[in-house]
Amino acid sequence: MSKLNAEKRKIEIMDTTLRDGEQTSGVSFSISEKLTITQLLLDELRVDRVEVASARVSDGEFGAVKAITDWAEKNGYINAIEVLSFVDNGVSIEWMEKAGVRVQNLLTKGSLNHLTHQLKKTPEQHFAEIATVIQSAKSKGIDTNIYLEDWSNGMRHSPDYTWQYLEFLSTQPVKRIMLPDTLGVLTPSETSQFISAIRTKFPQLHFDFHAHNDYDLATSNVLEAVKAGINGLHLTVNGMGERAGNAPMASVVAVINDFLPEAEIALKESSIYKVSKLVETFSGVRIPTNKPIVGENVFTQTAGIHADGDNKSNLYCNALLPERFGRKRKYALGKTSGKANIEKNLQELGLKLNNEDLKKVTQRVIELGDKKEAVTTEDLPYIISDVLNSKLYEEKVIVESYVLTHSKGLRPSATLAVCINGKLFEEHAQGDGQFDAFMNALTKVYSRINMKLPKLVDYAVRIAPGSNSDALCETIITWETNNKTFITRGLDSDQTVCAIKATQKMLNII
Repeated sequence: MSKLNAEKRKIEIMDTTLRDGEQTSGVSFSISEKLTITQLLLDELRVDRVEVASARVSDGEFGAVKAITDWAEKNGYINAIEVLSFVDNGVSIEWMEKAGVRVQNLLTKGSLNHLTHQLKKTPEQHFAEIATVIQSAKSKGIDTNIYLEDWSNGMRHSPDYTWQYLEFLSTQPVKRIMLPDTLGVLTPSETSQFISAIRTKFPQLHFDFHAHNDYDLATSNVLEAVKAGINGLHLTVNGMGERAGNAPMASVVAVINDFLPEAEIALKESSIYKVSKLVETFSGVRIPTNKPIVGENVFTQTAGIHADGDNKSNLYCNALLPERFGRKRKYALGKTSGKANIEKNLQELGLKLNNEDLKKVTQRVIELGDKKEAVTTEDLPYIISDVLNSKLYEEKVIVESYVLTHSKGLRPSATLAVCINGKLFEEHAQGDGQFDAFMNALTKVYSRINMKLPKLVDYAVRIAPGSNSDALCETIITWETNNKTFITRGLDSDQTVCAIKATQKMLNII
């Protein structure tokens, strides 16, 4: 067994969120965002390499790459910074040399179809030009990795050409040969077959696999690629990428760690969620709530029977424990909630009810769920107060009144009166919007009683599809204090009033 552990095969992880992932429709990272993401990927998540950009795209891209290489040079990561380059008579190499890049990922043709119809060249012409680029880069101190664009279709439809090209590359001074499923068409069995054949014929060469997710098979294909002996993988945070995206970082890491004991990766699982949320913020592309590992709901038990099972030897838990990824398990409250769900949430609040009261509260939560109302842990004290007619959970903070103004040419303003523990406070403030003005006035109030308000970290508004402008809307605000993050909701036909109602709930929670 010890010998087996010693022979674990190291799999290199190359993150291409900043290059291929940025091809997600509508996504463009700023210079500072690219630098921050690169630093997190290498320092925090511990990926082996980062593909940060494409050469000669724009002045902004050059500025981003220069900022990254300056930082990488000072911190020992310069050989982990890679840029997509082109067979373009040295233009890409000159661009990379000025940007301080030491590794190029040269884009070439891995299928005869692409070579014939896009470049309109013979294999011999293409190979000769590639050899020139490799030698030119080497003379400038730049290492070369080679992309075989459309390699998967090359193996399917023009294998003679693809094998001829691989034979040629085996004679060239390249560090890695990168095999992309450019159009996301491979099946797992094909992935296994093609990569096994290549590794058997060229055991001395380093091969990377680059999966796309058009058929939702990217993670499965990666699994088969690793089993077949691949040396490296290309992944993106949150599976970002063109069309249906690339192989998602979080899913692939979990699959390798849990199902492939013969493989070893350096990634730090507990940092995945942090990096994922940062990329979500910078890209503006929301993570689907049911996305494995990083989705909002994937560690949330909804059915009461599941919460009960978790109380009895974790019957409904698998190896994907949320703590591995810096997260916690949650128990949703709604029409399928049972007493066990309620108890789990009460534990979070440090509350305990007797069986009779617990039944009443459970029934009330189910009734709200039937009305499709969302119920959070923070709502429970109000439900308890309502159901049990208890003064223990009465609202100690009430926004008694407010005046909001918004006039063209003038900054929005708010005047409010808020009652805290029976004492009335009034304040006035301006802001960038009516709710911002309201929060500024509220901040003034709380500074008078030496209390700091939580940080607002997310603000979302929802209305029912197909509704009119007078429809009820729900505002969902996420707040953050030093020791926890929590959500409050408000419901009203006016969006700002919704937000104020959600804020009043927050004031009572803190």
